[in-house]
Amino acid sequence: MEQLLFSLNATIPVFLVMVIGYVLKQLHVVDEPFVKTLNSFNYKITLPVLLFKDISESDFYSVWDTRYVLYCFLVTLVSIVVIWLVAGIAYQNKNQLGELIQTCFRSSAAVLGIAFIQNIYGNAGMAPLMIIGTVPLYNIAAVLVLSFTGPNAHGLDKASLKSSIKGILTNPIILGILLGMLVSASRIRFPFIITKTISNISVLATPLALLGLGAGFEGRKAIKQLKPTAVATLLKLVILPAVFLPLAVYMGFTEEKLVAILIMLGSPTTVSSYIMAKNMGHEGTLTSSVVVATTFLSSLTLTAYLFVLRSMQLI
Repeated sequence: MEQLLFSLNATIPVFLVMVIGYVLKQLHVVDEPFVKTLNSFNYKITLPVLLFKDISESDFYSVWDTRYVLYCFLVTLVSIVVIWLVAGIAYQNKNQLGELIQTCFRSSAAVLGIAFIQNIYGNAGMAPLMIIGTVPLYNIAAVLVLSFTGPNAHGLDKASLKSSIKGILTNPIILGILLGMLVSASRIRFPFIITKTISNISVLATPLALLGLGAGFEGRKAIKQLKPTAVATLLKLVILPAVFLPLAVYMGFTEEKLVAILIMLGSPTTVSSYIMAKNMGHEGTLTSSVVVATTFLSSLTLTAYLFVLRSMQLI
């Protein structure tokens, strides 16, 4: 019972805030322009500030783990390659192939990853190292997958690839992480006035991000492609964690590192995958369906995985 309560306390409050955001949208307390502005504000300001704060206040030399970053990168790379190869052989609808592949590997690592780890441990923990190892790869792989598949596939879209690389280099979240590492490694300490100001902004990150995510939830788009949606959801939320979490445990990762890996593997498909699919000439229906399905069902699967890890005394 103690392990179950721990798991529920880690996941349910996160999803309840998302539900509140959804309800506020349905009651017209917030509208679409507000949600769009809120998401942009979270992405550009509050989340980078939160990550900067947590990293800059830690001891860089004790926190940095090259082995951990490489694990996150290599697991993500292997997942992408295997999913692409298997889906290319098994999935007959080539027009939706790119969407299927992207939804299977692209996690909501930043928003939900930070929310879960902060809810359990009180800070971002190992989320920044996991983000460094995965998010740049997510973006580049998505461009390659969507360029070589789909109704208008014509090989590598150089403009999209260039835009993606530029986006990675100017990504506010990654910049916040790198600046935090620089400050931590340099052992710079700011005056109380500055640290308090940074803290006041950072506390907004998680609740506002979750409210925005919930308010942007579009249930009417759900399950429009039932069979491929079910396959992608099962792979995203159940199979990937089942395959790679034991390997992480074998390599000795526990606590925040293991929770961050769970989020990397088993969190919902990120909403940005729908935006990228549409912008690159794909229909987007399958992507939106998987986003909705994984967001809804991840409250159950993440709770279950946390329960197992807690029962094994790994977190």
